[in-house]
Amino acid sequence: MKMKTALTIAGSDCSGGAGIQADIKTMTMNGVYAMSAVTALTAQNTTGVTGIQESSPEFLEMQLDAVFEDIYPDAVKIGMVASGELIRAIADRLRHYDAGNVVIDPVMVSTSGSALMRTDAVNTLVEELLPLATLVTPNIPEAEVLSGRTISTKEDMIEAAKQIGDENHCAVLLKGGHSVNDANDLLYAEGRLTWFQGKRIDNPNTHGTGCTLSSAIASNLAKGFSLEESVERAKSYISEALGAMLDLGKGSGPMQHNFGLTGEYAKEAK
Repeated sequence: MKMKTALTIAGSDCSGGAGIQADIKTMTMNGVYAMSAVTALTAQNTTGVTGIQESSPEFLEMQLDAVFEDIYPDAVKIGMVASGELIRAIADRLRHYDAGNVVIDPVMVSTSGSALMRTDAVNTLVEELLPLATLVTPNIPEAEVLSGRTISTKEDMIEAAKQIGDENHCAVLLKGGHSVNDANDLLYAEGRLTWFQGKRIDNPNTHGTGCTLSSAIASNLAKGFSLEESVERAKSYISEALGAMLDLGKGSGPMQHNFGLTGEYAKEAK
């Protein structure tokens, strides 16, 4: 049986916990062949982002052409894209190749609080990319930006998810991890509201959780699972990755993406 494929379009995290690196680990652990198009190099670690060097729109397009013309992805995950020009380049190529199963994680601020998207880029994201999305996965601060409303209750989450979904004709997974209602997430798809109950894991190391969740969802969509099943499986995966209690770095550390890796080549030295 042919292996399913997934493409991540995102920024590189040199410390390995978020971005392209988290996406590739997650896609691999979720059973698909992972490919990447790098939107930016970042100098970052668990304590913060110290530098961002963007790809040119032309070079990003070349990366996307190289992937789509040879190994067509069964799903596409889009993460950190800092500028409107890069967003337009991505939207143009996705339309050109008629990409499906597009999951957008609208990365605006890093876990450590660093701004990763310019204001003009947010408008371009809404105008150009969201209409191409199968699913968008904002956290509460990102959903506040996309909806223009304050979110402080479950009812606010419902109204914001409906607004974002209806305005952009896509499904919305509004992540409740920013203390509104523990780690419960709300899926709004085709007029239906579904709550996914999360168990809050007492682990301060949450670097890259958004990248990981969206990549796991994209991987499951690539394999043919429904949107609801894909979200359920992705949440289960991320709970186990957090539950492994990896502790690296001086700040908000990464989770253990490879917690379930048990093959011959993963064994420890005797």
